[in-house]
Amino acid sequence: MVEFNPFSWDTHENPYPTYRALRDEAPVYRNEELGFWALSRHDDVLMALRDPRRFSSANGVALEAMGPEAHRVMSFLAMDPPRHDRMRALVSRGFTPRRVRELEPRIRELANRYIDRVIEKGQCDFIDDFAGKLPMDVISEMIGVPQHERDRVRGWADQVVHREEGDPTLPEESTAASGEMLAYFILDVARRRAARGGDTVTDALIAAEIEGDRLSDVEIVGFLFLMSIAGNETTTKLLGNALYWLQHCPDQRAMVDADPRLVEKWVEETLRFDASSQILYRTVTEDVELHGQTMKAGDWVALMIGSANRDERVFPNPDTFDMTRDHKQSLAFGQGTHFCLGASLARLEGRVALEEVHRRLRDFEIDTSGLLRIHSGNVRGYAKMPLRFTSGGSAAGG
Repeated sequence: MVEFNPFSWDTHENPYPTYRALRDEAPVYRNEELGFWALSRHDDVLMALRDPRRFSSANGVALEAMGPEAHRVMSFLAMDPPRHDRMRALVSRGFTPRRVRELEPRIRELANRYIDRVIEKGQCDFIDDFAGKLPMDVISEMIGVPQHERDRVRGWADQVVHREEGDPTLPEESTAASGEMLAYFILDVARRRAARGGDTVTDALIAAEIEGDRLSDVEIVGFLFLMSIAGNETTTKLLGNALYWLQHCPDQRAMVDADPRLVEKWVEETLRFDASSQILYRTVTEDVELHGQTMKAGDWVALMIGSANRDERVFPNPDTFDMTRDHKQSLAFGQGTHFCLGASLARLEGRVALEEVHRRLRDFEIDTSGLLRIHSGNVRGYAKMPLRFTSGGSAAGG
């Protein structure tokens, strides 16, 4: 009988055999001890993502408690339509596609700045020295976090998602980090509202208006909190996962070496094959029967994105890392009303960062003995990744 515990460190190391067993043996799985159901097949996960009426986000999107009640209530991830739609429309006024597109030169500049700092040494920790810094810099510049405060904000973000082995409760350190981060943004929003006229996303959110409707400070703080967690952690893990799998798939690495334009496909296959965000939770609002099981109103349900993207019913040879495949049915950024608002930013950061890493550190080699994985109920990736490469190399050139 297959067993699935999202808080098990063995699961964090390699969940994919368990995912396959769930799809084959228990597509509607019940964990009585932790009190949740799990949907693991692509079609079932997609159905639930597209049905916010029966699969509600209003109680939050994580199985464990999410810290201060204000945190959960503020995040528009934890809202259903029409409240969610109103919040998303207003937030979109500040987080525009044009604003994201215009970031590309700056992202490339930041990527090369971090490579410049390590390239003469011929080695670095890819997470500490690059992947953990670049996304936080991008988010920080968007929302106006000063350079000298970014490591502190990143530290809070890291702590918020960390979990102890086998424990579904929120660690005290995570709760404390949530409170510190919320307090920081509360003060920042108040300061910017008083000053007026800035050009950050925070200022744009303060000014956003639709037919007289504006975002409250509480709502703005919630979105900034969300950006700092989701926009930082998941992109950091995407970059680390991308390097790991390219090293472990020499045929794919040879393809990127031969045609660097495939970096975009490298990003998409990493998102499908080993997504940073593995699980989203929902609450069933009415009894739902599926595959001979009945999920009762009020039950928690895990929508297993990581499993859906390895479903052989949709993706041929799903356990093979293959950049040439069709990624249209990937659920890495969700689907439906909660499709990730930051998907275009994550894709842009991933592409630009990996283009520069591939161009300047092409012969990189991961010291797998020094790898350290983050332990989280739904975020998958590395906290440490020692890297060796040929020293030297200019930021100039193409």
